[in-house]
Amino acid sequence: MSDVKKVVLAYSGGLDTSIILKWLKETYGCEVVTFTADLGQGEELEPARRKAEMMGIEEIYIEDLREEFVRDFVFPMFRMNALYEGVYLLGTSIARPLIAKRLVEIAHETGADAIAHGATGKGNDQVRFELSAYALDPDIKIIAPWREWEFKSRTDLIDFAEKHQITVPKDKRGEAPFSVDANLLHSSSEGKVLEDPYEEAPDYVYQRTISPEEAPDKATHIEIGFNSGDPVSIDGREMSPASLLGVLNELGHDNGVGRLDMVENRFVGMKNRGVYETPGGTILHHAHRAMESLTLDRGAAHLKDELMPRYAELIYNGFWFSPEREMIQAACDLSQQDVEGTVRVKLYKGNVTIVGRKSDRSLYSEDLVTFEDDHGAYDQKDAAGFIRLNALRLRTLAARKRRD
Repeated sequence: MSDVKKVVLAYSGGLDTSIILKWLKETYGCEVVTFTADLGQGEELEPARRKAEMMGIEEIYIEDLREEFVRDFVFPMFRMNALYEGVYLLGTSIARPLIAKRLVEIAHETGADAIAHGATGKGNDQVRFELSAYALDPDIKIIAPWREWEFKSRTDLIDFAEKHQITVPKDKRGEAPFSVDANLLHSSSEGKVLEDPYEEAPDYVYQRTISPEEAPDKATHIEIGFNSGDPVSIDGREMSPASLLGVLNELGHDNGVGRLDMVENRFVGMKNRGVYETPGGTILHHAHRAMESLTLDRGAAHLKDELMPRYAELIYNGFWFSPEREMIQAACDLSQQDVEGTVRVKLYKGNVTIVGRKSDRSLYSEDLVTFEDDHGAYDQKDAAGFIRLNALRLRTLAARKRRD
């Protein structure tokens, strides 16, 4: 890395990445370009620009990526109904490939020879950033300060900051009660007060949802319109991807929807307890499955369910840009051509209940399922032969057991 002349840093403007910025300059003697992405984390980003300017940075990228994030990353994932380990909606995982993509693109635009990130050596994010970057540019150089520098504690970092006149906010001088990552899809909290998996998370951990106990006593009803597997409207009003997810987030927040407390298996080998809030995503997940239940053929639906855990694991482990993820995505997207219509959803005290669904592409037939006269649509006598054929191997096995 001795020949690194210019680095693009994923920069939040916070204490850690400001320390990294100064450390890169000191350690590598290189020029630093900062990149700050607006993924809907809910923070004002202009302070990041001012802080970078104060630290002598001339090339500063601050970009609103919310629409691209939801349209090209979140929605494709939700078309697959992806859940990691059966419950996690992958809110942090899905943001990393987009950030890595822009880091690499900005490196090409500015002539930088390396990118840098602030992920620690214990977590999944270092893997996600770097696998994505290498998939897009096999020759890119990557600097991960947490794996390189000599700092051993929070005190060491603060001492370095003060030595180099980097402002240390009062709330950063003590140990943070937990760490937070947020974007338009979710917020995640982990560490410190959450490290004992038997202790209930304190109320102050939750930021995106009110407690289900404090949610209104009256249910909220909404209608979500779908086209080709993606949500396109709420209560008949068409919206852009990011706007629609934002409205679902507000509805989920107000009804205490989308809380998850889980112990997950990190890709690097350890178990970790995380508290996640995905209000809009939780509503969308249930609504999309309901739309598929009406419009998707049984074989296609069951195959999707078989492929889903593998797909979710690929995203969690950082393989968004892998050929196998793209292959599964292509199959998934083919299945979504007729997934269109409207789903009626009831939100009540943390619950998402599907109460209705309709579609011009529906495979549901009242003539076939009715308990009344179906006018010859289904001959019940046909079931006898169907059952006997399917029972043949079971009867053969039973006969052998009886002989034994």
